[in-house]
Amino acid sequence: MPYADTYQRLIGLLDTSATPYRLIDHEPEGSTEAVSALRGHPASYAAKCIVLRVKIDRRTTRHVLAVVPGDRRVDLDAVRTLFGARYVGFSDASTAERLAQAVPGTVLPFSFDAALELVVDPEVVALPQLYFNAARLDRSVVISGADYARLTRPRIESIAGPAAP
Repeated sequence: MPYADTYQRLIGLLDTSATPYRLIDHEPEGSTEAVSALRGHPASYAAKCIVLRVKIDRRTTRHVLAVVPGDRRVDLDAVRTLFGARYVGFSDASTAERLAQAVPGTVLPFSFDAALELVVDPEVVALPQLYFNAARLDRSVVISGADYARLTRPRIESIAGPAAP
């Protein structure tokens, strides 16, 4: 299993912080809509996690892990404005995988790399239950949005765009 250490790091963090959580085993799936159906909840209760490349100027590039509700899109213009950046786009797959320490479809709403800045939409931390793949396609975690915010201490900004069509 690729990135098994990321899964173990997540579970260790949840256990050592005494955070209440629940694991859900399901068929392997990385699409937010499909995995939400497998887990039996609306997509709006899922954490959609996107690694972005933020070019501040010609020499400065930052990487941001944007977390929005699963039925929404990341508003790239809002992220660009937030950072005063010249350009914001999706990170290439290899950089995203390296920084997130997870394969696409299993990216956690946590950053375990100092080079990956966590920015979370306020709707995510307000959720009574937040669902996300646990750095693997066949297992998910459920925690409260409040516990998630307490554990990650993210930058909370309005970065969710309209619902995906």
